[in-house]
Amino acid sequence: MHIVLQLIPKKYLIGGTLILLGLSGLLVMSTIVAITGEFEKDSQQSDVTEIEGGGIGVGTANVSPEVMKYQPLLEKYAQKHGLDPSYVPIMMALMMQESGGRGNDPMQSSESFCGSVGCISSPELSVDKGVLHFKSVLEKAHYDLKLCLQSYNFGGGFINYVMKNGGKYTPELAISFSQLQYQKVKHTGNYHCVRPEMVPYSACYGDAKYVDAVLKYYTGTITADGKPAVPASGGSGGKSGVKVIDAGKTLIGKTRYVFGGGRSQSDINAGRFDCSSFVRWAFEQVGMNVGPMSGVTTDTLKTQGQAINPKDMKPGDVVFFDTYKIDGHVGIYVGNNQFLGCQGKTGVAIASMAKGTYFGERFNGRVKRF
Repeated sequence: MHIVLQLIPKKYLIGGTLILLGLSGLLVMSTIVAITGEFEKDSQQSDVTEIEGGGIGVGTANVSPEVMKYQPLLEKYAQKHGLDPSYVPIMMALMMQESGGRGNDPMQSSESFCGSVGCISSPELSVDKGVLHFKSVLEKAHYDLKLCLQSYNFGGGFINYVMKNGGKYTPELAISFSQLQYQKVKHTGNYHCVRPEMVPYSACYGDAKYVDAVLKYYTGTITADGKPAVPASGGSGGKSGVKVIDAGKTLIGKTRYVFGGGRSQSDINAGRFDCSSFVRWAFEQVGMNVGPMSGVTTDTLKTQGQAINPKDMKPGDVVFFDTYKIDGHVGIYVGNNQFLGCQGKTGVAIASMAKGTYFGERFNGRVKRF
């Protein structure tokens, strides 16, 4: 910066300073909007094609845009190979660990497909064969998801090893298997510990911490049998869902949208809300705490509850839209392709999210059940 300033003639410094001040003002405004995460533009906005997170099945993949772009292909081949779609977020997390979504073999499925690295040069073929291999390993692991994940890294021999030693994945079995296999191959010089903490154990075959590495990109519950958990009955999608809608409807025609509104009792008393503060208020009326009044945003709401497949939405589920940003708007699904929310032009009102409508084109598939 100092070099650049030295090259600028003095007579331009005043003008340059004014420009910098203007840019600083824009940066401050952008930061405020990013922190609050609630400004809902009234004008039509461009579509967002890449999203963070997932919203498919009962878990959420917290992965990069490079991985997110493969979500449609993962869903396509999960359906083709008869794999429950609730595993799509897990496979997205696996892809994140394997490649970060980069390269021509993002699922790193060459070895399982043809027995050697580098034989796959088509990302779609990688996904096709990766999903097929994942399903095969999952079935052989008797749906022990952690055993499936570790076997994706170690190979099928790990399943046989586990079945002879208790029949269920444990971190200790992963380390001991890595130790045994490393003793067989260390003479080749082709293997080294990918994790320094495994060096004292001489567990340098594969990645004995692969399960943890994958699951750090996944938010969701895994049941004792290794399957992603099915949402419990009730919740915001059950009878409580009808109650929260009824509570929210009491504000129709009585509010106005205010950027950052609804974060104090005086705002609430005056009917000043934005989208996320309204959703928080509605759930509070039925005894559900989904975050503090002063700090609620769309980004805090999307971390609550369980992710639901959009095909399984019920009244009371919370739906997200990519407007001025990813997950820039939020509302409460009421059924019949409609949701209840606080919108810029109307305040609290019921709006359409049917295909072809403004919100229908911006619904990103993220559905949460509180």
